[in-house]
Amino acid sequence: MALILLAYGCEDILEEDITDDFITLVSPSNKEQIISNVVNFQWQTLKGAKEYRIQVFSENQAIILDSLVGANRFTFQMVPGAFQWRVRGENFAYTSSYSFTSSFSVIESDNLTNQQVILLSPNVNYYNATSIIFNWQSINVADTYNFELVNVTNGQVVVHQAEGLTTNSISLNSTVLSDDAEYTWKVKALNSLPSATQFASRNFYIDRINPNQPVNTFPSNNSSQNTAQTITFTWSIPTDTGVIQSAIAYVIEFSNDANFSSVFQTSNAPTNSFQQIFQSSGDYYWRIKAIDKAGNTSNYSNPFKFTID
Repeated sequence: MALILLAYGCEDILEEDITDDFITLVSPSNKEQIISNVVNFQWQTLKGAKEYRIQVFSENQAIILDSLVGANRFTFQMVPGAFQWRVRGENFAYTSSYSFTSSFSVIESDNLTNQQVILLSPNVNYYNATSIIFNWQSINVADTYNFELVNVTNGQVVVHQAEGLTTNSISLNSTVLSDDAEYTWKVKALNSLPSATQFASRNFYIDRINPNQPVNTFPSNNSSQNTAQTITFTWSIPTDTGVIQSAIAYVIEFSNDANFSSVFQTSNAPTNSFQQIFQSSGDYYWRIKAIDKAGNTSNYSNPFKFTID
């Protein structure tokens, strides 16, 4: 069996030292009263921070929330009570000081006007399923929920509607999700006050079309290469077909026989390029397949042969 060394590209990671910096909180402001089931936390961005750690404490200092987020805002559903919160910045090498702690209180109301439905699953930009269970967090003062499924690709056409749901989930099968398309699902809560929330919405995609077959380009078929030399393998990028087109990644395989009855290496490639060093002489074969974000897989490319001298 051939001995192989992978060639990895690397670069020095230089992170900004944010140890002595701290973040200014924006909202909720100190001692603010929030009449809602959710709190929209926001803070000023910090130069050099890649992520932010937000912590929320109850009145007895129990941790309610400890989460690392990529943006300078975060929405979280909360029960009534008194709380404190703080934020710090983080990057690969450093963490900033925590912000000054700010207090706030959450007050429950029977009026749903300023409350929000928190959607749980499917996640934002979810791809592919023959059936989907839609879930959202229940609201204590809600009596029922209205659900809508909209086909965005076909021009905002409502393909399913359910009113008066008494549970916080609904399941839809392939009969409803028959078209490859971008979809929006929406939920709002209602009660007998009467009052209602605004619709909360998320998008997801149905994509069942396989990507096109890749085409090997370099090294060319039946070429000769040198031992212990970096070889850059490249191939054409097939255009994803169908109504919904998503990002494509690749799998490259190497074998010592043209039929690939024995594959001695399989590697992932996020782009249409891959580097490899071969330490042993002999004949080798390589091929590529494409996989889109929905998990659809192309046929393998036609194998190319190369010889290591």
